[in-house]
Amino acid sequence: MLDGVPPSLGLAAQQLLAVSANCAQSCFRVLTQHLNLDAGETAKALTPFPGGIALRGDTCGAVVGSVMAIGLVLGRDRLEDVPAMQPSIAASRRFCRDFEERFGGTACRAVLERGLGESFDLARPEELEAYRDAGGNALCSDVVAHAVESAALILGDTGS
Repeated sequence: MLDGVPPSLGLAAQQLLAVSANCAQSCFRVLTQHLNLDAGETAKALTPFPGGIALRGDTCGAVVGSVMAIGLVLGRDRLEDVPAMQPSIAASRRFCRDFEERFGGTACRAVLERGLGESFDLARPEELEAYRDAGGNALCSDVVAHAVESAALILGDTGS
């Protein structure tokens, strides 16, 4: 648990991940509920983001979902207002630095390599089974818990 963040936030993300099997949707949904944000259909748009965007090992869904929640809070309303991007970018960079330090990178494959000793092609059934056998579900549960706690802490520090 990160200081100043309710432990129930990480637990809620873990519980939602266990049901949804989607780290992006889990992080985004928990953060938007915690922050009383109207997520609209954005959570639905995050459906293809598990396993590093469509099971490709790219950017971790916990990063995508958390950064999107940061954007909802700190993002700009008018596209032509370029300076208004700065608070969202600064908070997202801080989040990504924390995530990289904890998990070895922001890519799903980097997280798996650091946490499990190897990466897996989660689109292949035999590798998905090997990921589960290696403790992948527990690792990703820890990842989503830390991600939502980190994002909530960062957003709290911005005075939002």
